[in-house]
Amino acid sequence: MSYQQPPRRPGSGQGRPPQGRGGPGYGPEPGYGRPGPGSRKPAYHNTRMLPLPGQDEQRDFGASPRRPAPPDDFRRPPAEEGYPPPPPRRPRRRPRWGRRILIGFLVLLLLITGGLVWMDFSLNRVAAIEDYPGRPAEAAGTNWLIVGSDSREGLTDEQKAELTTGDAAGKRTDTILVAHIPDNDTPPTLLSLPRDSNVEIPGHGVSKINAAFALGGAPLLVKTVEGATGLRIEHYAEISFGGFADIVDAVGGVEMDIPEEMHDTVTGVTIPAGHQTLNGVQALGFVRMRHSSATPRSDLDRVANQRKFIGALAAEIATPGTLLNPFTLFPVIGGITDALTVDDGDHLWHLSSLAFAMNGISDGGTVATTVPVTDGSATKWDPTKSKLLFDALRQDTPIPPEALYQ
Repeated sequence: MSYQQPPRRPGSGQGRPPQGRGGPGYGPEPGYGRPGPGSRKPAYHNTRMLPLPGQDEQRDFGASPRRPAPPDDFRRPPAEEGYPPPPPRRPRRRPRWGRRILIGFLVLLLLITGGLVWMDFSLNRVAAIEDYPGRPAEAAGTNWLIVGSDSREGLTDEQKAELTTGDAAGKRTDTILVAHIPDNDTPPTLLSLPRDSNVEIPGHGVSKINAAFALGGAPLLVKTVEGATGLRIEHYAEISFGGFADIVDAVGGVEMDIPEEMHDTVTGVTIPAGHQTLNGVQALGFVRMRHSSATPRSDLDRVANQRKFIGALAAEIATPGTLLNPFTLFPVIGGITDALTVDDGDHLWHLSSLAFAMNGISDGGTVATTVPVTDGSATKWDPTKSKLLFDALRQDTPIPPEALYQ
């Protein structure tokens, strides 16, 4: 049995293309590709394209491409003529600004985080808080002991003269404050302990409270305050004369409204009346001033001015112009870390929570008061009112109005 090739069908692409009017392989024969009876294909469906010069005219011309071939100028040389195949065209890459912004933000975040960690390690530390028999139990809220030291250590003669610190030897406490930060929605409290208050100093009998620092440093002062108030101290911060002035200068000064001119007859410091920006030297003179006609209650007026200034300073640090500007924020934090001495367990983030709590003094969001005393010399605390005050702080409850003292 022999194989017999089936007959060719016009336009099927099998074998040699049919003869047309232009010769072999050139164009269709008359009527070639026309739809027959019952066919729905258009007449141009099987129309063949003319071959390019040099191409094999005997190639199989099946169904022609739907799109016409581009002009010769745009066709690439065929691979069989010795030209290498064209390289694949790379897609055009668009700039990825989102990725660049993200990378820049992450780099900035790492720099800020690294700077804060370095500053935290740079804090001066002392073992101020110790456990001992009879120490007050833990209670609601958190208590800070804030101390302003009159130490002249590290100051040159020129700095002592500029700051009007005098030449007194040793270290005493011009300022003793307890900052209470509650655990509930009760407002924070900044409590002043007058430096001349007579209290029991462990191992030394009854004496002025500021003597505890001179006798035993920070640990003895913490024990004395805890014993006198019944409040457990969890954090400690100490600042010296020079450090205080440096912090004020680092924030660019602090705006204060001075009702009347203040002139200290002992130090000779004068602060004019009116709204003004106090620099470091002026601020130190303001918070230390007690021998002036503007401070008739002596130490009681001085502690009131200290609380007022601390509120203004905290508000200045918390402004967006300070917190969002790294060229201002880092010098301020650097000045704080150089000026402050904290307990071994304290860190920079603890200080930030304290600063935000004290920020409310200027707008009334923080209660600012003094331990109630029985006379103008501030040597003896009122036992009934002071007990109401300390009980309210231990229990995180509002302080009774009769226990507040300005």
